[in-house]
This record gives sequence, structure tokens and C-alpha cells, in this order.
Amino acid sequence: MMLLQVQEVTKRFGGLQALSDVTFELPEGQILGLIGPNGAGKTTLFNVLNGVFAPNKGRVIFRGEDITGLPPYDVARRGIARAYQVVRPLNDLTVRENVMVGGCFGRECLSLGQAASGAEEVLAVVGLLDRADQLASSLNVAQKKRLELARALGSRPYLLLLDEVLAGLNPSEIAAMLETIQKIRAGGITILMIEHVMQAVMNVSDRVIVLDYGQVIAEGLPEEVVNNPLVIEAYLGDPKLTQRLIEG
Repeated sequence: MMLLQVQEVTKRFGGLQALSDVTFELPEGQILGLIGPNGAGKTTLFNVLNGVFAPNKGRVIFRGEDITGLPPYDVARRGIARAYQVVRPLNDLTVRENVMVGGCFGRECLSLGQAASGAEEVLAVVGLLDRADQLASSLNVAQKKRLELARALGSRPYLLLLDEVLAGLNPSEIAAMLETIQKIRAGGITILMIEHVMQAVMNVSDRVIVLDYGQVIAEGLPEEVVNNPLVIEAYLGDPKLTQRLIEG
């Protein structure tokens, strides 16, 4: 099943063309990596997908429904969740209660009891079950990243948008987070991820899309993308980096 179809999405901010005719498809069950230089339009694309911005042109089709321009709360209730690069936990709530918020306002609009039960499952997946009753404010950076992921998962999405969830993590924390991402996909959730940790995104993604100046300049298998001359010129800058990205 084709879960997500992005068709000629264009977004302008005054005289700035942030996205230009961005088109791609994401089948159910895949991990799709989205890379590109700073300012390429990656976060703007996420903001269009989850309803923060309406595009000036184009359509977003999700599970066969045109969701273009719907507000974020309607997008969330259709099954798209987002984990942000800058974590903003609800510090005065416990870890469990943070995840319950996702359940109550997500796809199934769960009751408090249902959300609490679902939170237990999610916290087990992300490795925070032993901290369920701690205040969110007591977590370290890596744990708060996992809580951000858990809160998104609490909404029971079909599609999970990951916005640089590896940023600020050390190598061992990155490896652990990648294992968690693979576990989430194995549980049936499709993933679209923005990432600057190139080795990580190349090794975890089934396919990769590259944006530059708001346009898709390459799409394909990770091995194909890193050897694409346009990608090397626009993003990597040095052909010698390509093999190292794949091999680590």
C-alpha cells in the first residue's frame, strides 16, 4: 500500500521559494531518509506534511485521503506523528503522563485508562519503562530524545516523522537509538526521517531523498544516492566521503 503521496508541493514565504514541486511516494513499512544541506527545505516539508503550513501548490495524500492544508490536530488524528529535534517535554508531568498526552490527542483519542495502558507498551519499546514514574524534567538529553519519540508513538501513528532525533547524541546513544527505530518499523510503523548523521541515515534507510534549494535532486537506494554527482556537489562536497558514509 502507498501510505504517503506528495505531489508537486510548493511553498513560498514572500520572495523565498522554500519548496519547488516536491514529489515522492512512501510505501507502507519503509524507512525513508530525507537529507540535504541546511536551508534545503527539509523542515519546511515536514511542516507541510503535518499541517503547520499549507502549501501554495500541490497535494499531500495520506492513506488515499487528500489531507492538504488540514490543521495539525486533524493530521495527528489521521495517523501522522512527529518527533522534534528540539525536545520539549512536559516537565511537570511524569514520563508516563507525557506519553499519555500523545494517546489522548492522537489517532484513537484514547481515554486516560487506555492511554496509560498504551504508554506502558510504548515506554518498553523505547527503553524508558523503568523511568515511567519520574518527572520528565529529571531525564538526561538522550532520555528526553527517547521521551520525545515515545510521546509521538503514544498517538498510535501509521507514519512517524523523525526530525533529527540523533542530534546531540554520542556514538553509543546513536547506535541504541537506531536499534529502537528499527524496532518501531518492525512493529508496523512507517518512518520518514530527517537526519544529518549521514552514516546513520544511510545504514537505516530503505530509500533516501535529497533536497537542495527546495527541490528533489536525487532519490533511490542509499548506495545510489551517495554516488550521485549532484548530491556530492550539493551536499557532501567531497567524493572521497561517499564510501565512508556507507562503510562507517
